[in-house]
Amino acid sequence: MKKYLTLFTLYLFCVSTVCFAQEAPPGVMISHFPGNSGKYIGSPSICILPNGDYVASHDEFGPNTTEYRSAVTHIFTSSDKGASWKKISVIRDLFWSNLFVHNNVLYNMGINKHHGNVVIRKSTDGGTTWTNPYHGKNGLLLEGEYHTAPMPMIVHKGRIWRAIEYATSYTHDWGRRYSAMVISAKIDADLLDAKSWRKSNYLTYDTTYLDRNFSAWLEGNVVVSPEGKILNVLRVDVPGGVGEYAAFVEISKRGKKVSFDPTTGFNEFPGGAKKFHIRYDPQSKRYWMIHNPVAPEFKDMRPSSVRNTLALSSSTDLRDWQTHEILLSHPDQVRHGFQYIDWQFEGNDIIFVSRTAFDDAAGGARNNHDANFLTFHRIKDFRNRHDTHIKLD
Repeated sequence: MKKYLTLFTLYLFCVSTVCFAQEAPPGVMISHFPGNSGKYIGSPSICILPNGDYVASHDEFGPNTTEYRSAVTHIFTSSDKGASWKKISVIRDLFWSNLFVHNNVLYNMGINKHHGNVVIRKSTDGGTTWTNPYHGKNGLLLEGEYHTAPMPMIVHKGRIWRAIEYATSYTHDWGRRYSAMVISAKIDADLLDAKSWRKSNYLTYDTTYLDRNFSAWLEGNVVVSPEGKILNVLRVDVPGGVGEYAAFVEISKRGKKVSFDPTTGFNEFPGGAKKFHIRYDPQSKRYWMIHNPVAPEFKDMRPSSVRNTLALSSSTDLRDWQTHEILLSHPDQVRHGFQYIDWQFEGNDIIFVSRTAFDDAAGGARNNHDANFLTFHRIKDFRNRHDTHIKLD
């Protein structure tokens, strides 16, 4: 039987039972930077190794980091299903990156610094040591100014696909500089060789989109639609009071061309103004997403600034999403956030990592964006939630 719950009711439950009862954040803490350190936790990522161990990562950003010169990413591992974690390496010149396993080998793809080159690294020892991408034969894929986040890789029609944003357009303003594009390689290619990767054209910012309420598109998910089309589903930045949207960019079969129709390409999308992460589950025949919907009391705020609620939703067609559970929530949206989720299927469960802004002994996070924790979480028997629907308005 479907259960219809309001987000407000779940807020009250959170306030009365969880949020004010503990200082530690929910989940298992993997990493922590005090809010007054001038270093903040970004770009959470997680993957599962062939032996069942987990590997997680995050980068660091903020005034006391080197993100604009030589970014730093921290690598952690867990051999007990996420109950405990240890740091095993630190990678220099890596930012906005995602971990993934391909052909039983661990990789990490991202940018070498804030708006820098696209790079990929390989590890053959579970993340302790990594290759160094100093030229086009060993991981330096694209030179210039690019942007991304820990976005999913997918394999389709013999190729591995990834969305990125070209960040050198007609301006250097945030958002307006981001152009949507994808890269892909044959599944049996040498992923460290730049010549293995095919890049598409890129689609620039257009101020006329969404009746001039369009501020940016970024952090795209490559997915395959129910009709078999390859799509790049992007986060869309908009002002407050106009709802939230995602942009559906079409990708040609060979990956050389991306195209967008603004009359049909935008779709109302809960949490679409923040980074969201979509994966398809063949068993349930549904797309699943972890995202940041906006509670009614915050609907007039700029939606990208509201990150204090985290939800699990699914869809059969990528357009109509049903929210099944509020995973994490806090009534304060100014200094609390659960965001930039990266996640994986593991049997009947979903495991995920969160860039979490929460209370700590040092006074908590500077704000909801400048997170002070990397936390690990598990959703047990996620498929059993598909008959529970939560109304978000």
